[in-house]
Amino acid sequence: MSLALAIAIAASASAQADVLLLDAITTAPANSESGVLRPRSGASMTQVQDKFGPPTTVMDAVGEPPITRWVYPGYTVYFEHQNVINVVVHR
Repeated sequence: MSLALAIAIAASASAQADVLLLDAITTAPANSESGVLRPRSGASMTQVQDKFGPPTTVMDAVGEPPITRWVYPGYTVYFEHQNVINVVVHR
């Protein structure tokens, strides 16, 4: 396989992955009772635990700033320090 062909294949795969990621983001279920109710960005760990209960799994913080993951049935909550920065719905 030529180098040019290998580069073209790699670029195509990357572009497809970007499209799939964008599709997943734009088709996430509503954050409501009719979709998947989950924490909102900016909520504290205490607020999340008070409203949604204890997570099924707590992943240790990694990196700087520290990023912690709490896994709930149906979604994973990402915290920077003590505040929610993102919630990813499981598929």
